Amino acid sequence: VGTVEIRDVNREMKAGDTVYKAQCLACHASGAAGAPKLGDTAAWAPRIKTGYEALLHSALKGKGAMGGQGGGDFDDFEIARAVVYMTNAGGGKFTEPVKAAAPEAAK
Repeated sequence: VGTVEIRDVNREMKAGDTVYKAQCLACHASGAAGAPKLGDTAAWAPRIKTGYEALLHSALKGKGAMGGQGGGDFDDFEIARAVVYMTNAGGGKFTEPVKAAAPEAAK
């Protein structure tokens, strides 16, 4: 049995704080299952040292008690924005990702 889901690929991408509030808040606000709390610089510091790509990979694929967030209600790009939002609130200095423009041939 399979399912088909139709999504508007041209929809406006959600901001990091919006995705955090909808997807990440439940664990990252309370520290459930060891999740680093938003704004907790001591908890985020060792994670930030691993770099943006490692953090994004963990968010998309899952790590420890956190299930993978990729392929869910939000686009991977939106999850990336949430990663930057959370890490920067914890002392990181990552630049928010910018969605690449569609090639002219695809328009």
